[in-house]
Amino acid sequence: MKRVLVLVENLPSPFDRRVWQEATTLREAGYAVSIICPTGKGCERKFEAIDGIDIWRYDLPVEGAGVLGYFAEYAIALTKSFALSLRIAFGRGFDIVHACNPPDLLFLIGGFYKLFGKKFVFDHHDANPELYEAKFGKRGLLWRAMVWLEKLTFRAADIAIATNESYRRIAIERGGIAPEKVFVVRSGPSLERLKIQPPDERLKKGRKFLVGYVGVMGRQEGIDYLLRAVAHLVHDMGRRDVHFGLVGGGTSLEEMRRLAQELGIAGYVTFTGRVSDAEMLAMLNTADVCVNPDVANEMNDISTMNKVMEYMALGKPIVQFDLAEGRFSAREASLYARRNNAFDLASKILELLQNPAKRHAMGEFGRRRVLEELEWRHEAPKLLAAYDALHGVVRTDLRRLAATSNRSAILPPR
Repeated sequence: MKRVLVLVENLPSPFDRRVWQEATTLREAGYAVSIICPTGKGCERKFEAIDGIDIWRYDLPVEGAGVLGYFAEYAIALTKSFALSLRIAFGRGFDIVHACNPPDLLFLIGGFYKLFGKKFVFDHHDANPELYEAKFGKRGLLWRAMVWLEKLTFRAADIAIATNESYRRIAIERGGIAPEKVFVVRSGPSLERLKIQPPDERLKKGRKFLVGYVGVMGRQEGIDYLLRAVAHLVHDMGRRDVHFGLVGGGTSLEEMRRLAQELGIAGYVTFTGRVSDAEMLAMLNTADVCVNPDVANEMNDISTMNKVMEYMALGKPIVQFDLAEGRFSAREASLYARRNNAFDLASKILELLQNPAKRHAMGEFGRRRVLEELEWRHEAPKLLAAYDALHGVVRTDLRRLAATSNRSAILPPR
């Protein structure tokens, strides 16, 4: 039996849905899977086995908000991850290190174990140079360091997994990895988890409509644009029959709560923080429209957003800024506001709220697209094909999988 060690730093398992879906897919294919990740709300235990997967967690007391904060966070995470990897190496053991970024430092652990004959898989979740620029609005020395670390990660990898074709382009052209070693495995939603349920009218707070959001509360997520759109709806368009339910935690949560107060819309917005799946699903199932206000920048333009496909899985019409990968994922399931324009975001939300037939048609299109193309069951074989290639096994359908992978807008790396 082959054994896999999965390293992830930014979210705990099983809360990180992509990581958990990959882990369960590998387990079902006969791999023994261990995961190292941080603790988090609902995931406080330092060790537990769930569905045959061993999860080792560490406390991460620092959540980076600036350059020094991120440096401290990543240094602590890397040290604790390595210590736990040694413990697993001398216990259950592993043959493969599967590292999910950020940060692009986990190749140090993967590279160490390659000295002992282990394989290293790089699962490219975030383009960190673009992420750095999105967070701090500049390049400079640290940006160049990000590019260098990214390149070292790709060079250390036996294979790389990209979440879309834009990321595959980065791996090949900026990372210097051979094309035959890069496999596209999109983050498809699981319909076993995302179940359509009756709405909970209490979440509308006595109003006619609910607009839902689920995701991280960070700078590049554009929550400030969404709140300004709410202000336009309430103060400029006179719509006091719409409530907004925002699900998720993050470094900007308290800042966004203060902004809602400053804009005079706090009574129209519920900030839940990080909640259970049941509470998240209740909010989204009740929503008449779902929104993705991710800031239009290069990072978000090339990134596939899980929340967009989760909205589609639940049959919800979407409003978002016009981003390349967002448009590829949603297609006719979404309206597209002008980039970083809060007033147009508000106008598109209002357009859908005033047109129930359009909402229904868009929701049906999105649900059907997930069922037929984007659900995780369509991506799981591609993950297993990548692992077969890692072991030198070429499936007869590998060429077909590569040719029919969900092609997206390929944007040139910077």
